Amino acid sequence: MDRLMSMRVFQRVIDEGSFAGAARALDMSPAVVTRLVADLEDHLGTRLLHRSTRRLSLSDAGETYLSRVRAILQDIDEAHLLASSQTHEHAGVLHILATPLLATHILAPLLVGFRERYPKILLDVAVEDYKEPPVEDYDITLMGEDTNYDGDVIARKIVSTEAVLLASPDYLKRRGTPQTPEDLAQHDCLHHKVLGVRPRAWCLFQADHPNEYRDVAVDSVVWSNHGDTLLRATLDGGGIAAMSVDLTAAYLSSGALVRVLRPWITGQYALYAALPSRKFMPQRTRVFLEYLTERTRAKISTALGVCGDC
Repeated sequence: MDRLMSMRVFQRVIDEGSFAGAARALDMSPAVVTRLVADLEDHLGTRLLHRSTRRLSLSDAGETYLSRVRAILQDIDEAHLLASSQTHEHAGVLHILATPLLATHILAPLLVGFRERYPKILLDVAVEDYKEPPVEDYDITLMGEDTNYDGDVIARKIVSTEAVLLASPDYLKRRGTPQTPEDLAQHDCLHHKVLGVRPRAWCLFQADHPNEYRDVAVDSVVWSNHGDTLLRATLDGGGIAAMSVDLTAAYLSSGALVRVLRPWITGQYALYAALPSRKFMPQRTRVFLEYLTERTRAKISTALGVCGDC
C-alpha cells in the first residue's frame, strides 16, 4: 500500500464530502478511492469514516487522524517546494573544489563576474590538491586531465586545450627565438618535475600528427612540481616552459607570454567539471557550468587569436 497516497486520498474524501468527489478531483476511479481508504483503515486497525447511503462522517479516531494527516502532508509539500526551489532557482550556496592551479588561473578570475550575474548564488570554494577527488562532497569539482581521461566519475568536459611552449618577450629578445625543436638545446628550459626526477627531454608532437613524436634533449635550468613557480619564472624571463593554453590565456592575450615553435605541442588536455549526480542538478550548478564554459572558451579563443591560431 502507498501509505502517503492513501493519506492524501483520505484527506480529499473529507474535503470533497464524498468518495465520488474525491475520485473526480484526483482523477481516479471511485473503486480505487474506496479501496485506498479501506486499506488505510485496515493498516491502522480502526474505522476512520462512518458511511451511509446519505452521509459521510468522521469517527473519533478519524477526527484525530485527519488533523495529524493535514499537518504531515503540509510539511511534506513544504519540504518538496523547498527542495524544488533549490533545483530551479538561481539561489543558494554552490560548493566548488579545485586544485590550487585551477583555482588561481581558471576559477578565481570568474568569481566576480559570475556573482554580478547571479547575486543570489553564494560560492563556497575549497582549494586543495587531491589524488582521488571527493566528488560526492561538492556540487562541482574542477579537474585538469589528459584528453583520454576515462575516470569513474560523472564529468562534463568544459574545454579542450594544449600544452604549448611559451617564453616572455624579454627572454626572446635576450636569447633569440628557437626556429626548430632542436634549437631548444641552446635555451634555458623550465620543466615540470614528475616523481622527483629531473627531466632531460621534451616529447614534442603536432596536433595533426599525434603519433609522430620527437624527443628533444634540453638542459633544464629550473624544474619544479609547482606550476605557479614555473609560470612566475617564465613571466620573469627565466626561460622557455611548456604550459597549457587555458591556464596561460590571460598572459598570451596581454603579450606577457609568447608562443614559440608553433605548431609543436607537448600535450593535449581537457578541463572537466565532475558532478555528484546526473539527476536533479540544481539550477545554480547548471548556470555556473554554463558560465564557466562560456568564459573559459572565450578566454582561450582570444588567446589563440593573439598568438596566431596557436
